[in-house]
Amino acid sequence: MKSITRRTLHTFEVPKDLASVTFRDPDGEHPAAAGVSPSSVEAVWRSVESLYRTGVHPGIQLSVRHRGHQVLHRAIGHTRGNGPEDGPETPKVPMTTDTPICYFSASKAVTGLLMHMLSEQGLVNLMDPVSYYCPEFASHGKRTITVHQILSHRGGIPAIPRETPIDVLWDRDEIWRILCAARPVEVDGAKVAYHAITGGFVLQRVLEKVTGASIEAYIDEHLRKPMGMKWFTYGIAPEHLTELATNYATGPRPVFPVSWVVNRALGGDIKTVEQVTNDPRFQEAVIPAGNLCGTAEEMGRFFQMMLNGGVWNGKRICREITIKRAVQQFGSLQIDRTMMIPMRFSAGLMLGGNPVGLWGPQSRYAFGHIGLINKMCWADPARDISVSLLNTGIPIVGHHLPALARFVYTVCKQFPLIPETQRPLVAI
Repeated sequence: MKSITRRTLHTFEVPKDLASVTFRDPDGEHPAAAGVSPSSVEAVWRSVESLYRTGVHPGIQLSVRHRGHQVLHRAIGHTRGNGPEDGPETPKVPMTTDTPICYFSASKAVTGLLMHMLSEQGLVNLMDPVSYYCPEFASHGKRTITVHQILSHRGGIPAIPRETPIDVLWDRDEIWRILCAARPVEVDGAKVAYHAITGGFVLQRVLEKVTGASIEAYIDEHLRKPMGMKWFTYGIAPEHLTELATNYATGPRPVFPVSWVVNRALGGDIKTVEQVTNDPRFQEAVIPAGNLCGTAEEMGRFFQMMLNGGVWNGKRICREITIKRAVQQFGSLQIDRTMMIPMRFSAGLMLGGNPVGLWGPQSRYAFGHIGLINKMCWADPARDISVSLLNTGIPIVGHHLPALARFVYTVCKQFPLIPETQRPLVAI
């Protein structure tokens, strides 16, 4: 009966002893320095263990910072070898806090801030049309679409044509030709329609046009090296492919209408997404909206820098006003026409809300980004926390959703709202 249930739900075998598959970095956890009790730390970790027990995420990483101190830095499960279809003879590789994982759409938060940094440097005006920098983009009625509209998912080109071969994703010139030839669904920016993959390529082209360098070189110079990141690159170098965590299509297979929404947003079914994201060509490519790779700690470090008003370890990465512009809400809460759920966006980030939002209850000031439905990376100035939960399963609907929601709720409960006078300036 147990194996039948596992096959139906597409889950992996959960070990009875979770301690045997848990990795903790004791040198990276300093709850006392942040005034966080051991009970709060363990409450959050128990919520992660509950998520792991659902059997949909073979590997999970977690990094939580409060008041600038990392209070949780742990991993559980396997990098590869314990997927739903892996046999007992498959070698199991433990997940650690140093294992690089693809952030998927959480990459958009980073790419978005790069564009705001370009604006700070005077290289781009986000309110300019994309065609001002890349004239070829103007064709078929796209002349007035601005960089800001692309950042806030109002650019009118939410998806590439369905007949597009998947290998176009790692052909920079061909994907750009297709986007230039695309006809927008609208150009006035009035409607939100999540740009799952397209917007990143447009932003990349603008960045490379105005800097004269690649987006890889730009992130390396302005974020990765100044912040001391080991990974944090678009794609991963060929020599590190075997270190990158494997993605698994888990959970019940979506049926209509959920399957329709998934195909609309991602351009394929979940099994196809699994195959593509484990393809070395995808893993080595540069896909600014969807394949930045790194650890939970590194993404948490990025959001902590934003909480710090653009400063990391005493080094200014960008101006405080740049962070405030990046997190400023653009437009009202409305139904996203790609994902078919209500969303609040800034120019580059997914925002929380009151009385409840994406990042939990009373999360009006919170900002972050989800990666492929399940990865959750955010900062909440009202609680002075940065959180990065990475995982390797790709479940869309199913029994894991309550556990995922409980994780967010538990974080908010254990890190309650703090007085306004004690909040980071980015919350004001």
